[in-house]
Amino acid sequence: MPAVELHVHLEGTLEPELIMALAERNRVELPYADLDDLRSRYSFTDLQSFLDLYYANMAVLRTAEDFHDLTTAYLARAREAGVRHAEVFLDVQAHTGRGIRAAEVIDGVTSALATGGDHGITTGLIVTFLRHLPGAEALATLQELLTLDAPLLGVGLCSTELTSHASEFAPAFDLARAHGLHAVAHAGEEGPPQNVWDVLDILRVERVDHGVRAMEDPVLVRRLADERVPLTVCPLSNVRLRVVDTIADHPLRTMLEAGLVVTVNSDDPAYFGGYVDENLRQVADALALGPEELLTLARNGVESAFVDDARRAELDAEVTAWHRGLVTHS
Repeated sequence: MPAVELHVHLEGTLEPELIMALAERNRVELPYADLDDLRSRYSFTDLQSFLDLYYANMAVLRTAEDFHDLTTAYLARAREAGVRHAEVFLDVQAHTGRGIRAAEVIDGVTSALATGGDHGITTGLIVTFLRHLPGAEALATLQELLTLDAPLLGVGLCSTELTSHASEFAPAFDLARAHGLHAVAHAGEEGPPQNVWDVLDILRVERVDHGVRAMEDPVLVRRLADERVPLTVCPLSNVRLRVVDTIADHPLRTMLEAGLVVTVNSDDPAYFGGYVDENLRQVADALALGPEELLTLARNGVESAFVDDARRAELDAEVTAWHRGLVTHS
């Protein structure tokens, strides 16, 4: 399926093999005996247990070349997964906080994203603020990136929902909007439906990342459906982080039936067992999604992307042609 990916963290595409290769290149000593030992750590009990490993593995990312190689590897794998447009997340603060210059990070990532056309993928870069850090640091990060004239598509908010309130990040989101940037935020994953209300009303986001726990609040569900607020859902992530027990328990079908603008994405695919194609395959099988429901998911992605009308029309034409072929052969 020609896919639009709207929720993927570049750092979450750091595969174990690349971790080991970059560690050797940069002479970083890792606390793993070998590749098998590293892979054995990918069993998570909750979001924090994942984040602990996620941030630890970032130690191998040191130079612009490293960030370029990370991004290039994602683009190649995304093309295999059918991705035609990707709006990728980058946790700049996770790198500047360990002494890497913001310019080094941005230069490496954007130089690789500029080659997206070689993979048949258009791209956009969304810098995500870390919710476990003070809102003032998010604002300072954005101010620095604006000074660098970084080619940003938007800003987001990620990391654990169980710490600071969304209001702490309002100044950073207000500044982003003043510079014409789009706004998204993680909410309603490990946190309650109220967190979704908060990012909508306080941060005025255009998309909600995850949002599955919105289903606990019927009034919120009606609002999301009426306002056609996209939800960038990540099924395999939800299973691995214990938001739901199994893919068969995932509320995706119920969300579609409620009229929500749901999209399927990979989140941190190197950690959660699959890129967007595997997420789609597993939910289609487990939830018995047919051609029309898959078409809805694909068109939701096109509708939710931050692209111009011409690119949206191209993406929609690809989806329509794919669906026509699917129906013909089914």
